[in-house]
Amino acid sequence: MFGQLSRRQFLKISGGLAAGAGTTVAGVGHAGMAQAAEVGQATLPYKPKHLGNSKRLRLNEPVMFDYPDASSPCALLKVEGPVPGGVGPDRDIVAYSTLCSHQGCPVSYDKEARTFKCPCHFSIFDPEMEGQMVCGQATENLPRIVLDYDERQDMVTAVAVDGLIYGRQANIL
Repeated sequence: MFGQLSRRQFLKISGGLAAGAGTTVAGVGHAGMAQAAEVGQATLPYKPKHLGNSKRLRLNEPVMFDYPDASSPCALLKVEGPVPGGVGPDRDIVAYSTLCSHQGCPVSYDKEARTFKCPCHFSIFDPEMEGQMVCGQATENLPRIVLDYDERQDMVTAVAVDGLIYGRQANIL
C-alpha cells in the first residue's frame, strides 16, 4: 500500500505538514490576543508599590524594598541634588535593582563613594547617572526602578522597571 518514499518526497511531505501545523498554531495564538502590540514594544503589567514619603528619606541612606516581585531586591535612595530620572520635590530620589547586571550578585551602596558596588567581580554603578556602569565586568547599567511622585501626599511610588533584571527573560515572574 505504501511504497518506498524517496528522500525528496519525504522532505516535501514533512515540510508541508510542518508549515501547516505552524500556521495553525500561529493562528490560534494570534486569535487569543486582546491587543496587538507594536513591534519592539513591551508593556508589562506592573503594579504600583508605595515606597514612602520623600520627607522621611535621609541623604545617602538606602531604603531596601522588593519590586516588581518578592524575588527582586531594590534600593531607594535620596542623593545630593537633582539627577536624571530623579523624582520628589528636589528631583533627587532614585531607585535601582540591587542585582548586578553582570552575574546577579547583590550590590551594596557605598555612602562614601556614593556608588553601588558588586563584591563578586568589582563592578561599580553610579546612581546619580541613571545607574550607569562605571567600571568592572558588567556591560549593562543597573536596572532603574521608574518612580512616580505625588506632591499632594508626598508619596514616592514604584511604577515600572527600565532595563532587564538579571537572570530573567521578562521583569515579571
